[in-house]
Amino acid sequence: MDALELLHKRVSAPVLMEPGPNAEQLDSMLLAAQRAPDHGELKPWRFMLVEGEARHALGDLYVKAGKAANTMIDDEKVAKLQKMPLRAPAILVAIAVTQEHPKVPEVEQIITAGCAAQGVIQAAYAMGLGAMWRTGEMAFDPTVKAGLGLQSHEHIVGFIYLGTTKRFREADLSLDPEKLSVWGA
Repeated sequence: MDALELLHKRVSAPVLMEPGPNAEQLDSMLLAAQRAPDHGELKPWRFMLVEGEARHALGDLYVKAGKAANTMIDDEKVAKLQKMPLRAPAILVAIAVTQEHPKVPEVEQIITAGCAAQGVIQAAYAMGLGAMWRTGEMAFDPTVKAGLGLQSHEHIVGFIYLGTTKRFREADLSLDPEKLSVWGA
């Protein structure tokens, strides 16, 4: 697969199954993350791997967060929260690690971490794996952040679900003229 084919055809894969990425594939994905645009060479990101039984513990953490946010949470919501991490055999939590810097504001560091996460997703697709970037309320929940051991200067950029997909749908390669505006026109 050449680079343009990858960029034109990569799509999110919401249905993922075993096997997940192996160690060599994970290393390759993390190497791709290193190519993110990085003003100041701060490398303001890190990734946390959640796989196997740890996915159940992440589900427990989601339930704890849900109950902390809403003491009247219903059983259906509890079950949904518990199952969320089981949608894929592996999850990479993409984390922005920000710091004070005279030339690189926090927002730029967070964007850079997002670019690193995109590199992971692109590499996964290039290797024939499925990937789905998810955020949602758990990415911003203080109970989840604390439970994962994040510090105050760290932010969850997203949960990258990884695994094997039953099929890749073809991406629509047509350009949407509404996605491009010309400033000053």
